[in-house]
Amino acid sequence: MHENKAKSENTSWDVVVIGGGPAGMMAAGKAAELGAHVLLLEKNATLGRKLLITGGGRCNVTNAEPDLRTFLSKFKSAKEFLFSPFSSWDNHKSIQFFTERGCPIKIENEGRAFPVSNSAQSVWNVMVEYIKKGNVTVQSNSPVSGFVTEDGKIKAVVVNGKEIEGTSFILATGGKSRPETGSTGDGFEWLKKIGHKVEESNAALVPIAVSESWIDRLSGLSLLEVKVTLFQSREKQAMKKGKLLFTHVGLSGPVILNMSKEIGELLKYGEVELKLDLLPHLAHDALNKQLQDIFKEHDKKKFKNTLSSLVPPKLAPIIIEQSGIDPDKSANSVTREERLKLIEILKNFSLHPTHLLGLDKAVITSGGVSLDEVNFKTMSSTLYKNLYFAGDILDIDRPTGGYGLQLCWTTGMVAGTSSVSDITTHK
Repeated sequence: MHENKAKSENTSWDVVVIGGGPAGMMAAGKAAELGAHVLLLEKNATLGRKLLITGGGRCNVTNAEPDLRTFLSKFKSAKEFLFSPFSSWDNHKSIQFFTERGCPIKIENEGRAFPVSNSAQSVWNVMVEYIKKGNVTVQSNSPVSGFVTEDGKIKAVVVNGKEIEGTSFILATGGKSRPETGSTGDGFEWLKKIGHKVEESNAALVPIAVSESWIDRLSGLSLLEVKVTLFQSREKQAMKKGKLLFTHVGLSGPVILNMSKEIGELLKYGEVELKLDLLPHLAHDALNKQLQDIFKEHDKKKFKNTLSSLVPPKLAPIIIEQSGIDPDKSANSVTREERLKLIEILKNFSLHPTHLLGLDKAVITSGGVSLDEVNFKTMSSTLYKNLYFAGDILDIDRPTGGYGLQLCWTTGMVAGTSSVSDITTHK
């Protein structure tokens, strides 16, 4: 990998990749591995800024779900489009790719795959070494401002007022999430100008704010397993289980992020309510029995000092306040009615979302180039045969858990391969 601005401004490249995130690096590395003369354009000073912060800096590199159909079902309506690229490069090939390059992978809860090092830097190192090995020329601090088209093909991209020509072009500029990393949706605007249909971009995986004034008292508290049920007009709309994080204004964590788009849609039509089962492993009767045993064992203790075995200390005061039970009364004087109300709170802890926190807090955004205008066998545009797509530029929703990065690896690998295979056709 090297930088050579003079060369890149005056040479017609085999493949020009726009965007130095995970999808762009994979596409550039693969094209170079196949012998192409590749230029990678990045508007930031360094590559892969968002990659380094994924998974809280640990980098959830993929998901190890063994069945392809089950894996692709997580992409909802886009799944039918993805069978072809994923048959070429799936999650198991990604794990093998990183392992063989000195970044062993471990599998955690729900199939989430992380580097053994617990550091996104390890994944970044592999990708940078991959493009370096292929002699990819990286031109950083180089914001693209648009495409130049000619005779139904992309002729060049414009960088700092100068045209850079190429035979094939791969667009991997991402969506609009985490704009401080450079994901500001630039590619969407370029595509619109050359006639592509681009779906509206909205926050898809994003924390939520709630109306409860006491929520900031729980900031930083995480619960490993919570069942969250979404209601509107007392009708159940969705239910998910997983890890939940309280923030100073509301809720985050995988279970909330994966429900956020549904919450956002429903908020357009009125109030919504979340009910949290804080102890999903305990049925109502079992919890009732456990509380009776706790109160009996600690009969002389104050009620406020008896919940430590059930909920975290930070959460207990909120539960007690909502129960209306005198915190200083002895455990053995808690009535049956009070105990049943306590159970109701523990199994249906109510919160009221007010809004999503926006694109600046989003893990990913929905929206992107319309899937009907993409040939998924090659990841090429159906309007411009020498233009290819990779990563978040595509209008594909998916959950947290490694699915987003796997989409980058797969589409990047297929786009990189196809851009080289088709070079003789485009010349």
